[in-house]
Amino acid sequence: MQKFNYYSPTRIVFGAGTRNDIGNLIKEFGVKKVAVIFGGNSAKKSGLLDLVEEKIKSEGIDVLLLGGVVPNPLLSKAKEMTKEAVKFGAEFVLAVGGGSVIDTAKFVAIGVASPDTDIEEFFFQRKKVEKSLPIGTVLTIAAAGSETSDSAVLTDDVTGSHIKKGITTDFNRCKFAIMDPELTYSLPKYQIGAGVADIFMHTSERYFTNILGNHLTDEMAEGLFRDIIKFGPKAVKNPTDYEAMSEVMWCGSVSHIGLTGLGAKGDTPRDGDWSCHQLGMALSALFDSTHGATLSAIWASWANYVKNENIERFANFSRKVYGVVETDDKKAADIGIEKTVEFFKSVGMPVSLHELLNREVSEKDCEDLAINCSYKKSRSIGSFKSLDYNDMYNIYMAAR
Repeated sequence: MQKFNYYSPTRIVFGAGTRNDIGNLIKEFGVKKVAVIFGGNSAKKSGLLDLVEEKIKSEGIDVLLLGGVVPNPLLSKAKEMTKEAVKFGAEFVLAVGGGSVIDTAKFVAIGVASPDTDIEEFFFQRKKVEKSLPIGTVLTIAAAGSETSDSAVLTDDVTGSHIKKGITTDFNRCKFAIMDPELTYSLPKYQIGAGVADIFMHTSERYFTNILGNHLTDEMAEGLFRDIIKFGPKAVKNPTDYEAMSEVMWCGSVSHIGLTGLGAKGDTPRDGDWSCHQLGMALSALFDSTHGATLSAIWASWANYVKNENIERFANFSRKVYGVVETDDKKAADIGIEKTVEFFKSVGMPVSLHELLNREVSEKDCEDLAINCSYKKSRSIGSFKSLDYNDMYNIYMAAR
C-alpha cells in the first residue's frame, strides 16, 4: 500500500426528514447571510426551496436565492452567481440539488472568498485556491458524489474552448451534507440511471489501477460495486423504494469520498485512472450529453482497449464483483466486461455513442472528440494505460 493522506471533514446527516435540520446546521457557523444555489424549477415545485428558505430565515439569517444551474454546469453562470453573492455579502454557500449545483456552489464559494480575482483564474488553474466560504448541501440527486468530494467541474462557455474541466482542492469539501433519500423520489428514471452509472464509474476509475496490494481498499470498492449493481436497477424500477434509494444515495457519497482509492495514488495527482471521465467530459462539452450516460457509453470500449495492460485486474474484478468462476483470466475479464454492459443496460443507460447521441457517429465526430479531450493534442490521460490523442480517437471509434 502506497503512502496516502486522507481527509474527509464532511458531516453526513442522513435519513428521511433530515431536510428539516438545515436551519440548525447553518446556525452553528454563526453566519448572517447565506447564498442558496439551485437549478431549475423542480426545487421550487416540490416545495423544498421554500422549506429551506423558511428554516434558514427562522434562525435570523438572510437568504439570497440564485437559480438557473444547468446539467453540465457553465463557467459563465458561476461567474454571474459569484457577482451576486459578493454584492449580497454572502458568508455561507448552500447547494440545493445534485452534482451540477454543488460544483457551481463550490466555485461561487471560492469566488466570493476572493472577490478581487475572477474565478476564471481558478478554473484555468492559473491561480491556486487558498480560501473559500464554508459550503453545505441538501442533496436531491444521488450521482456525482460532489457532496463528499474535493473536486468541482464546470464547462468553459466563456473563452470558446468548450472544455469541461475541474479543480481539486480540500477547500471544495462541504461542511455538511443533508442526505434525505425521500428527496429523490420524484426524479425521472433516466436521471436515476445516469446517477447509478456515475456512481459505478467513480468506483471503477479508482479500482482499475496498476498499483496493487491495497486489499482492504479493494474489498471496499468491490462491495460498493456489488451494492450499486444490486440496488441500482431496483431504484430505477421503483424510485419510491426507500431501501433502494437510500443505498444508491450512500453509494454515491462513498464512491467519491476517496476511500475506494486509498493507497493507489502513485505518481499521479489523483487516486486512479480517470480516463473514462475525461473521455466522457468531452462528450458532454461538445454534445451536452448527460454525464453518467457518457460514461456508460464509453466504458466497454475503454475496457477492451486497455485490459491487456493488466488482464489479471479485470479478471479479479469479474470474479469478486460478479462471482464469475472462469479460471482463464482473459475469458474471465471478457465476461466481467460484458456483465458490466448488461448492468448499464439494466438501468437504462446507453452502451455506445450511437445510443447516446441517437444518431450515426462519424469519424469526424471522433476526431473532434479526441481533439477536445486531448486539449488539441497537448495532453495524455489515464494511468492504467496512458492514452494520447490517437488512443482517444481509437476508443471513440470503437464506441460508435
